[in-house]
Amino acid sequence: MFTGIVEQSVSVIGVASSPGFFRITLANPWTDVKHGESVAINGCCLTIAEFSATELGFDVVTETLSKTNLGLLNAGDLVHVERSLRIGDRLDGHFVQGHVDGTGPLVDRTETDRELRLTIEAPPTFAQYLTPKGSVTVDGVSLTIAAMNGPRFEVALIPTTLALTQLGRREIGWPFNLEADILSKTIVTWLERRGLRAED
Repeated sequence: MFTGIVEQSVSVIGVASSPGFFRITLANPWTDVKHGESVAINGCCLTIAEFSATELGFDVVTETLSKTNLGLLNAGDLVHVERSLRIGDRLDGHFVQGHVDGTGPLVDRTETDRELRLTIEAPPTFAQYLTPKGSVTVDGVSLTIAAMNGPRFEVALIPTTLALTQLGRREIGWPFNLEADILSKTIVTWLERRGLRAED
């Protein structure tokens, strides 16, 4: 479990792939990590498979590659990292599972002197979980939905978010990893299983 409060952006040192195998190696920003520990990379929960004082290795399965942007990473890219939530920690974002629901492309960006707004197009199966002023996770970052227009939604990035993350640097078309708020998913799924709709 995570909070969507990205600790920092770290460099991808290398990517290795072969049939049935895909490993991402990151620069190690911590001094107290353990083998088997969970780390969210661009919002995707992965397990530390190997580590040293300078590197962290993560194995990625085919299912994860099909639902995330991790397969697009190359050496030198920057990714968002967050370690798992500990009991007693402050919950500054919202509950994030690290189970990416799918990707949505960046379709527009609007900048003012106060904020940068990104417009993202959600997959149809994902859009049903979105609600104005609700929470959404975008590449691992906990954000509030500022506006909605059909399957498209806007998020506003303040200077702190722009400084700590790569969201404001992404090009149009970048497929953001998206995770809906667990509360919204639970409610909508509960209603669907009973033949109801959220607007009923």
